[in-house]
Formats: sequence, C-alpha cells, structure tokens
Amino acid sequence: MTSANTAFEVFDPSTEEPFATVDDVGVAGASAAVEAASAAFPEWAATPPRTRSDVLRRAHEAMLARAEELAETIVRENGKPLAEARGEVTYAAEFFRWFSEEAVRLHGSVVDAPAGGGKQVVLNQPVGVSYLITPWNFPAAMLTRKIGPALAAGCTVVAKPASLTPLTAIAIVDLLREILSEAGVPAGVVNLVASRDSSGVTAAILGDDRVRKLSFTGSTEVGRVLLAQAAERVVNTSMELGGNAPFLVFADADLDAAVEGAMLAKLRHNGETCTAANRFFVEAPVAGEFARKLAAAMADLTVGPGLEPGTQVGPLVDDATREKVERLVQAGIDDGGRVLTGGRRPEAFRRGFYYEPTVVTEVSPDSALLAEEVFGPVASITTFEPGEDVVARANDVEHGLVAYLYSRDVGRAMATAERLEAGMVAVNKGVVSDPAAPFGGVKQSGLGREGGHEGLLAYTETKYIAVDWTA
Repeated sequence: MTSANTAFEVFDPSTEEPFATVDDVGVAGASAAVEAASAAFPEWAATPPRTRSDVLRRAHEAMLARAEELAETIVRENGKPLAEARGEVTYAAEFFRWFSEEAVRLHGSVVDAPAGGGKQVVLNQPVGVSYLITPWNFPAAMLTRKIGPALAAGCTVVAKPASLTPLTAIAIVDLLREILSEAGVPAGVVNLVASRDSSGVTAAILGDDRVRKLSFTGSTEVGRVLLAQAAERVVNTSMELGGNAPFLVFADADLDAAVEGAMLAKLRHNGETCTAANRFFVEAPVAGEFARKLAAAMADLTVGPGLEPGTQVGPLVDDATREKVERLVQAGIDDGGRVLTGGRRPEAFRRGFYYEPTVVTEVSPDSALLAEEVFGPVASITTFEPGEDVVARANDVEHGLVAYLYSRDVGRAMATAERLEAGMVAVNKGVVSDPAAPFGGVKQSGLGREGGHEGLLAYTETKYIAVDWTA
C-alpha cells in the first residue's frame, strides 16, 4: 500500500506512532472512481436481485471468516478495545446479511386509478452512482451500513473512508471486489477513494453529473457544508450527523439496570460515538445513589492499549479529540461541576491519547460540557425535581439523534419517549442500534434513515407510471 507518489501515514492511537502507509488517490483518482462506477452502473442495476442478494450474503460470510484480522486492524488504527472491535465486525457483517435479504424485497405497487380508466404503477429504481463518506469511529460498520443497501438496491458506489482509519475500509472493499469478480460482475461496482484531501476529492465527486447520491456520517458542521455542496446539483442526500444524547433516570427506575445501561450508552468505543449518552438527567431522590454507583463502575474500568488483554477503555483516536474532551471537562468544573472520578490523563501512560473514564456532577445547565458533544468517556450528571418537565431540558439542544430513559412505569416511559425530540429512543436499555431498524435523527442530527427497510429505500428513486388500461 505504499506509493512512490503521494501517500499518507496511519497512526496507532495507543503509541502515537505510524504503522502503515496508504496511497492518496487525490482528485484524479476520485474522478477515475466515478468513471468506473458510472460505467458499471447499467449492468449492476440490471443484475437480478437474487444475484445481488447472493453477493451480499457471501460478503457477510467472508467478513465473519476474517473477523479476527479485521478486528485487529480496527484496534490498530482506531484505538477501541479488541472485544469491542470484534463486536463491531459482527455488527458490520450483519448489515450485509440484512440487506442481502432486503435485496429481493424492493417492492413497488400496481393499483387501480381512483378515478378509473387505468392503473397506477409505482417502481423503486436505483438512484445511481452513490458517494459514501464514512467516519473513523466505526470504520467497518459505517461502511457496510451504506454499501449494503446501495448494492442491494442496484447502485454502484464510491466510498471514502476517514483518513485516520482507511485500513479497515480497504480490507472490506478488497473482500467485496473478490466476491463480485467471482460472481461475474464487471469491475467498478465498488470503488474506494482514500485521501487526506477530503475537500478536493469531495468537490470533484459532487461536481460530477453522474453522481446522484451522497450519504455522509460525521459531524453536523461538516454535514452542513456537504449539504450546501449537494444543493448545487440537487443531489439526493442522507445525513447521519452529530448527537448529544440525553439519558433520563426516573426515581422509580431499577438503578442497577440504569447504571448498566449507562455504561453501555456512554462507553461504546471509549465514548466516541454519535449515540453516546452525554447528558444524564437523574430525578433528585435517586441522583446521589445513581452518581455514586456510576462513578464506582467507571473507576473500576481498565484503561490501556486496545490489543492488551483485559483493556476496557482504549485511547482516543487522536490528540485533537482528547484536547476537546479536556476542554469540556474543565469548562464543566469552572461552571461549578464536581468530579467524582477521572477528569485527567492516566499517569501510567507516557504515550497514547488516553483519558480516564470520568463522572462530573452538579454541572451547570448552561455549561459547554452539556451544550457540546463530548466524544469521550465523560458522563455529566444533573438532577431534576419530581414533577419537573425534564423533557424540555433534554430537548433544549440543536441535536436530536438518540435518547435514553429508565423507568418502571411503562405508560410514563412511552409518553416521555414520544415527547423526546430524537429519531431513536431506547427505553430501559443502553443500546439502540440494530441493522433491522431505521437509524437516524431529527433537527441538526441529520436527514433520512439507515438500516431497516428504510435504509434500502434511501438508495432508490420512486417512479410513478400512469397506464391507460381500458382495453
């Protein structure tokens, strides 16, 4: 993967040292990828759905067969613990299996025209060449969550992984290309663009008339820029953007279950996820007990390199991410917050982008620690009084991706879930993501949905055909 021309290094977050070099394809390579995807699109779109299904099913099997190799690659470039990386590979492969099943269920409809005199035919056709931009935090799962439905619908793709974590994407795309070749499909169905020139590459791709779909997972700030670029040619877009998830704990909740769920919702991939619970709102009668139990659980975690046995929290992905976490924790302290555990870099590591699992209580409602997405292992706890409208406080941010709540009162839980301004709500559980369910947010957390049947429809255009059926 070295190049005599332009290349870039990939760094291990646990050592801060480079361990691989990847070709940077640049704008010329991006244009070539679009050319290849465009040339392959007519034949792939006409490929029987069963064949597309078989390709994705085989990709699922191939990923699981190489699970350990893929998991270790994720850890090396991303930093998450090996156990979590193994879980990500299984989760990522499941998107290929789910959409292999959906590929043969892209149904349209034929109905009588209400006024009579003909039929109304509705088709779901592949949207076309699709540009897929994936983030560094889930380099396998975010790629398969986009490629799976795109291929199932009959689209060809140009995928651009984050330059911090390109190696996992390269491995998965190589695997897919081998399967596509064995199926007799022409080259160009799946293309990968690895580059540090994100703006130049993206401008070239979105400026090409042959590209009809943009799917992006990343920050809200970058998403706004991409939406403006896509608007120039009215490109079909799906946006999975930032989050700042609330986690509500009512006094009647099972506190042990709530703490267990909080650990899952907060600490997946070291807290570097858009679905991470950031703002914990706990009803006053149980706030102290919940905070103590959560702090004890966080303090008991083992921090270390992701490949080291027993590691439960690995390094953050880079120094900029850690510095943001440090800035926000300090803001919370300056605004009156009290650190129960963590709040600093671990003293045991001279190298690596580590930060201790942290619990901060008594955080001021207007603190930046609550207003901004943390993207690190930090839980911020505030209390609310019985009868207080905590939902209004939970909704008082620009994001609306996911929310969590714990209560034994099913009626209150469902009423609260309906009022929360979020695309997804987890009730009495700490994980919401599932390949079979629609994933996405409201407000400035994005547009559209990935996963579920909705994820397949995101790569289609609806065509209505009016037929004179009077003969």
